Amino acid sequence: MTRTLRDQQRYETNHRGGAADGTETGQAPLPAARFAYGAHTWKEIAHLLANLPMALLGFVYVVVMVVLGIGLSVTVVGLPLLAVGLIGARQFGKVERARARALLGLRIEEPTPIPVSVRKHGGFFPWLWASLKDPVAWRNVLYEFIRLPWGVLTFTVMVVGVFVAWPLLGFIARGLANADRMMARGLLSPSDELERRIAELESDRGVVVDTAAADLRRIERDLHDGAQARLVALAMGLGLAKEKLLEDPDAAALMVDEAHGEAKLALQELRELARGIHPAVLTDRGLDAALSSVASRCTVPVKVAVDLPARPAPAIEGIAYFTVSELLQNISKHSRARAASVDVWRSADRLLVQVQDDGVGGARFDAGTGMAGLAERLGAVDGLLVLESPVGGPTVVTAELPWRDRGPTT
Repeated sequence: MTRTLRDQQRYETNHRGGAADGTETGQAPLPAARFAYGAHTWKEIAHLLANLPMALLGFVYVVVMVVLGIGLSVTVVGLPLLAVGLIGARQFGKVERARARALLGLRIEEPTPIPVSVRKHGGFFPWLWASLKDPVAWRNVLYEFIRLPWGVLTFTVMVVGVFVAWPLLGFIARGLANADRMMARGLLSPSDELERRIAELESDRGVVVDTAAADLRRIERDLHDGAQARLVALAMGLGLAKEKLLEDPDAAALMVDEAHGEAKLALQELRELARGIHPAVLTDRGLDAALSSVASRCTVPVKVAVDLPARPAPAIEGIAYFTVSELLQNISKHSRARAASVDVWRSADRLLVQVQDDGVGGARFDAGTGMAGLAERLGAVDGLLVLESPVGGPTVVTAELPWRDRGPTT
């Protein structure tokens, strides 16, 4: 009786005692059961399951904050309470951005804080007004308010999916997670570029105010301690000389001579002060001559090279001059250099200033040499300061300033 090949194989298997899983027939064992989802999908599922507790917390906070703040707005504490609540809403947004970054792989840039100038210079009422009209905080409030129904939905779908639709759970999680990404990107992202730029300009204005106030205090101090004191001594000396003019002409002549010396010293100090405000050589002859003049006063030999097709606007020219002046002072005080150089040139719409020395290096923005303040001043006019100073040198400082054409002279 003829048997097919399949019957023959079945017969051999049954008589050899082979197991149904093929472990005794020479076949490879079946792989162990495992979950089909990768780490990315599990993170999405975890995010969706955590939506409900996070949404409950945020919703309760927002409702209590809004109800108390608006309800008490007729009293003294209402609006400040609402402002503090909005600041807290910003922190909730920060937590949600971190959660989206960790579990959804969604990187959302942190929004700009309330401008520094409002916090430092404005006082209570400008801070209150800035906090109440903060668009970032109000978007975070809206986000937390609408998250409760969404959190209930995602939590319910994930829990049901574990028991009912396990093979489809990964696809469901991906769809819900994408909706979550769009919601977070739309409401937790920073404001548009114009709003961000306004905030930066507000902050820069605070730096300009601080710088101007510091300069005015320095000028007042220099006048009071220097030229003013000498002029007072000069007036007193001339008064004494006038009294002795008839009874002791020789003593009067000596006093007049001393007063003359005081007058020359006072004049020299006034010239130095005027140079510190705005040097006449910069106004009359431009950056090349002005930088050569300030380099001649440096204790280190300095080579100056200025290659400009024209003179920039006076404000930019002045900032470039004082930047180089301060950097050369740092070289004199701290670098222990044997030589330095100053190069100035134009590249497209930027004015580039580079100061280099062969000193010991190790300069930092936080080392108390004024570099941080210099960087803030440049930033206030859309400039940039780059510092390269490895230990052992050399030190290279590059300043970038926006190029603005010089207007017609009058």
